[in-house]
Amino acid sequence: MARIFDVVEYASEMKDELVHRFPEEGIADLRIGSQVIVRESQKAVFFRDGKALDIFSAGRHTIATANIPLLIDFIGKAFNNRTPFTAEVYYVSVKEFADRKWGTPQPIIVRNPGMGLGVALLQGFGTYSYQIKDAQQFVTQLVGAQGVYRTEDIENRLRTMLLSKLQDLLGETTGKKSVVELIALTEELGAGVRAKAQDDFAAIGLTLKSFYIGNLKPSEKSAEELRSMGMLDMATYTQLQAADALRDAAKNPSGGAGLTAGIGAGMGLGNVISDSLKNVSGGSGGAGTPKTNGIPDVMTPGEAARILQVSEEDVMAAINEKTLKAKKIGSAYRISKESLEEFLKS
Repeated sequence: MARIFDVVEYASEMKDELVHRFPEEGIADLRIGSQVIVRESQKAVFFRDGKALDIFSAGRHTIATANIPLLIDFIGKAFNNRTPFTAEVYYVSVKEFADRKWGTPQPIIVRNPGMGLGVALLQGFGTYSYQIKDAQQFVTQLVGAQGVYRTEDIENRLRTMLLSKLQDLLGETTGKKSVVELIALTEELGAGVRAKAQDDFAAIGLTLKSFYIGNLKPSEKSAEELRSMGMLDMATYTQLQAADALRDAAKNPSGGAGLTAGIGAGMGLGNVISDSLKNVSGGSGGAGTPKTNGIPDVMTPGEAARILQVSEEDVMAAINEKTLKAKKIGSAYRISKESLEEFLKS
């Protein structure tokens, strides 16, 4: 025989619990006169057959037909006038869940007109807090028949909602502000995300109490990663690969000769990028060779040297070292675009 509960309570601080069902499994046999005890940080939603019959706030409540009038029908018709009846009580934490962490797992692409590539990648992190506003709605829509519903069960969804709003807001703001100006507007951006996300939170019975941006900064991504995101054309990609080679050479100044050494000895990172892009986009394509995004499909060593902003001797050294593939035709060398790309990836 099922146990009849004369007192129902959940004496817990519910540190990481949003909802705790009483009992966790099965159903409880209650009766008119049973008491439900609710703590200050809780609300109790009284359910039967999946329907919410009443919500109890903090205090001691005695079950009666006055506060749950639908019990008259349950007792009179469904239970052949037996006093005990089956029900579930869902204890819902209504405290503020603060200092929840959010971050950008992938950089957010924003416009940055007039600077660099015209786009930028931003990464950020911070905190947010939320609270259950409508206990019945939250239980009905999300919890269902689960015995325990914890913060970890919903926070991935909340972070996705917040990042979606942040990305949308950044897209709107970068039409009016540069990325440099944007990074200084973390307070305004936080307020904007709160405003944009409130309706989505309210739709599942929550309210977003706060959203703070702790840090917002440009992402450090290699040319390969930028290209995989579809952000670079081939010409820009090739030049940034040259810049990556320069950076690697600077980290290892004693390593090797050839092309990398020539780049390191010839100019700084800024000149490699800016001068190379000018030459690729505006320079000649050589002896009538087809071009794709400014890079010839076939190049002479001299043309490859102009693209990479190094001397022709550096290119020939790389060919002789067999680190750069080239086809010798008579006494002349020809380099394919694919070979140059492969060399820059190595």
